[in-house]
Amino acid sequence: MNEFMFISGLPRTGSTLLSSILSQNPKLYSEGNSGVCQLMWDMQQSCLLNIDEQLAANGREFTQIDLISSIPKIYYKGLDNKVIFDKCRSWTFPKNTELIKKYITSTPKIIVLERPLQEIVASFVALRRANNFVGNLEDGLLDNLSEPIVRSLIGVNWAKQNNNGEFLFVSYDDLTLNTQSTIKKIYSFCELEPFEHDFDNIINKHKEYDATYGLLGQHDVRPQIGKRDLDVVLSPDTISKCLELQL
Repeated sequence: MNEFMFISGLPRTGSTLLSSILSQNPKLYSEGNSGVCQLMWDMQQSCLLNIDEQLAANGREFTQIDLISSIPKIYYKGLDNKVIFDKCRSWTFPKNTELIKKYITSTPKIIVLERPLQEIVASFVALRRANNFVGNLEDGLLDNLSEPIVRSLIGVNWAKQNNNGEFLFVSYDDLTLNTQSTIKKIYSFCELEPFEHDFDNIINKHKEYDATYGLLGQHDVRPQIGKRDLDVVLSPDTISKCLELQL
């Protein structure tokens, strides 16, 4: 039987690096961005709004629970006896955290990755530039409820204000500059048996097809850990917006 844990937070914060490190442990499994959260949400909405009458009329109130609870198991079919880290930026939203508590585990372990907004935006600008993006490289990144930055930030801020022990916040700097102690902290938070990781030979075993996102290299991982210097100068307006949103 699988045990489920979760990775969430802001984009460009090292989630692919973290997944690659965790996947060195044969008892753990962590791949790219998952559809589990959306699938569970959609099934719940269907049960509550579309087939509620049919379920009630046939005395199948518990069918909703069975259907939604089965989604993570079906999604990760074939990974028996693994601790699975499901990665999705939406897990920090209150209704999605409740999905975990209602259908997966009442005591979730959610790792939330963070990074200063200016660095996140600069990282996206560098990616866009490398992919020959047409137009202003900063356009739309910090628009109201924009994906993936602003909406993710709303979820992270909610989690910070409502943390009852289910969230562990990890900064990009700690993950890249203090990797060993940070992984040890994650293991302790998740109540996992210690494992000797190789931080000088990082391999992404479960690569995402970045062409799907239109940003090649978005989930590349280097063999050796280190914080990249970004040759990006943001506009004063974008810097101001970052500072405003970070508060």
